Amino acid sequence: MKQTTLTVHTQSHDYPIFITASKANKIDLVTQIVPYIKGKQVLIVTNETIAPLYLSGVQTALEQAHYTVATCILPDGEAFKNQDSINSIYDVLMQEHFARDCTLIALGGGVIGDMTGFAAASFMRGVNFIQVPTTLLSQVDSSVGGKTGINHALGKNMIGAFWQPMAVLADMATFQTLPKREFAAGLAEVVKYALIMDVSFLDWLEEHTEQINAHDGDVLAKMVYRCCDYKAKIVALDERESGKRALLNFGHTFGHAIETHQGYGAWLHGEAVAVGMVQALAMSHKMALISRDEVSRVIRLLQAFNLPIVPPKIDVNDALTLMGHDKKVQRGQIRLVLLRSLGDAFVTADFEPEMLMAVLSSVDEYVGA
Repeated sequence: MKQTTLTVHTQSHDYPIFITASKANKIDLVTQIVPYIKGKQVLIVTNETIAPLYLSGVQTALEQAHYTVATCILPDGEAFKNQDSINSIYDVLMQEHFARDCTLIALGGGVIGDMTGFAAASFMRGVNFIQVPTTLLSQVDSSVGGKTGINHALGKNMIGAFWQPMAVLADMATFQTLPKREFAAGLAEVVKYALIMDVSFLDWLEEHTEQINAHDGDVLAKMVYRCCDYKAKIVALDERESGKRALLNFGHTFGHAIETHQGYGAWLHGEAVAVGMVQALAMSHKMALISRDEVSRVIRLLQAFNLPIVPPKIDVNDALTLMGHDKKVQRGQIRLVLLRSLGDAFVTADFEPEMLMAVLSSVDEYVGA
């Protein structure tokens, strides 16, 4: 088993991300995270898809290490990222008489991680939790940085808190059970890092596309490490998204509108972000910031990673209303993350509304639809 570790620096505390390439389809959990478990009570929060794959092994390992372990198995999907699910977590914590020195473990993808983190942030005004992300998207994005929360019918991730985990364990072995569509969705967030921070990473992704799609463990571990390193550096500078961290939302203002309009879960988060990035690229081109060839280059990579590039049909006014609920809105103005060039992103409200409406109306001229 190969393992690398990097550290996330935050105002509250520093914590490690363990990136492991296990050879077997089994999460090697206890040796890495036991030092970060506070107290003896552990609640594992997972979902109906992940539980049959990994819950028994994780639970048994913790019980053998003399922890008192309870479980909360939630329905799977973005549609269940809501207050009802949070209440289910609270119910177990209360029924099992969990104390303030307990630890919650999020075993699953981004939805489970976000909800477990929010429950940890709010139960007894804050208890410890550990992230064990099982999807590519959650490993490279949502498990790192302390954003937790749930969705509201009118907007995605509008209710939540910043609450940093004590540790993150990302094991490449989990990709062996990850559906192809879920794996592709995670690659959208990977491409995002290249577009906002490092064009050389875009080169690397193009050079390693075949190995990435083939789930080469060593290549994936290097890819996940780079993404976590990019995000860790931004989080260290701007933990609560008052400045540079907003760049991580490239493609998300457009993408969240798609997710909300289509119904949570109809489009995977990464799929919506991929299309949102195409729209943000189109907007950047219309503002004469990047070339059409650069837009086409990114679209080719998204297609190579089996990601959608054409948005669903949404009335422009409906899209604008949904984008108006975005957390980056200030003084009633929609703010977009755009590109000055590949690898150089910025946040702006300085654009022509007609230009945005044109992009929301159609990106056919860029995708050849």
